[in-house]
Amino acid sequence: MRKFPSLIRLLGLAFLSLVLSIACSQQPSTNTPQSQPLVSATNNWVGYSGHHVAVGKDLFSQAGLKVQDLFFQSATEEMTAFLAGKVDIGWFTSGDAIQMAAKDPSIKMIYLVDYSNGSDGIIGRGIKSPQDVKGKTIARENILFEKVLLRAYLEKGGLTEADAIVKDLAAADAATAFAAKQVDVAVSYEPYLSKAAQQGGGEIIFSTKDTNLIADVIAVHDKLLQTRQADLQTYLKAVDQAVKLLNANDAESLKLAGTRLGVSAEEIKTQLEGVKLFDLEGNKSVGFNASNANSLIGNLDMTAKAAYDFKFVPQALKVDSLYDASIVKAA
Repeated sequence: MRKFPSLIRLLGLAFLSLVLSIACSQQPSTNTPQSQPLVSATNNWVGYSGHHVAVGKDLFSQAGLKVQDLFFQSATEEMTAFLAGKVDIGWFTSGDAIQMAAKDPSIKMIYLVDYSNGSDGIIGRGIKSPQDVKGKTIARENILFEKVLLRAYLEKGGLTEADAIVKDLAAADAATAFAAKQVDVAVSYEPYLSKAAQQGGGEIIFSTKDTNLIADVIAVHDKLLQTRQADLQTYLKAVDQAVKLLNANDAESLKLAGTRLGVSAEEIKTQLEGVKLFDLEGNKSVGFNASNANSLIGNLDMTAKAAYDFKFVPQALKVDSLYDASIVKAA
């Protein structure tokens, strides 16, 4: 008769073990995606100062968001890390993002960081109109955003690169060649642009002032969009605070950005004069507003076509597959 109580006790213990096992499995994991830091990466472009200020002022952590800050010395290094899945949030030129999206269609641009607003341009000597470039020697680097800039200028005169003699030189070297009067035209950017124009007896004949020709963006993988929408909204709101401070020339913010980039606060202020930084409102009213002539969507259309025409990507890309405005609109 004692076998029955023993059996009951065994059955009871088994049931209790099962209940505890189920209860434990239903407890929130301490290793959920939301508890993991967002790995955010930039490189040494002044337009990314919004990120540096948000980090330096602890704006992310104050909003309850864990962000791991990575800084790369070149865009190429950052792109490699992003494609390898080592970076969650990357700050890139739209051209770089398009080239990555051609390799990984899950990549989406979610925020317009800035437009070059005079920092990039073309210098020439004895060039009064785009038609005057025909037959001249042009120095420019064989990278997408410089080719987009040069194309925009040449098209005004009905020309293409084939109508000139093109030398592939990095921006600094192109400026040096112009200053030494070794080339007639050069595509470059500040701080080389204005100085080379003066030294080479020329002038800036075209620039990105008041255009959407060269854009910088924040890009993420679609998986992050689906799993951490709230965190991405928080992230962009912190960036928005930092951008507003920079646009107001806040002294501490300029200093923080300068420290990150290894220059003085005054130099950051000067460099930012050639850049149009966008806050969240600007993203809504301009960046992702298709009816605005200077929208990011227009930039992506132009840049994606150039990427295909210049063989930076193997096939034409659909613009609406390159971006996702949902986080900006919800933030």
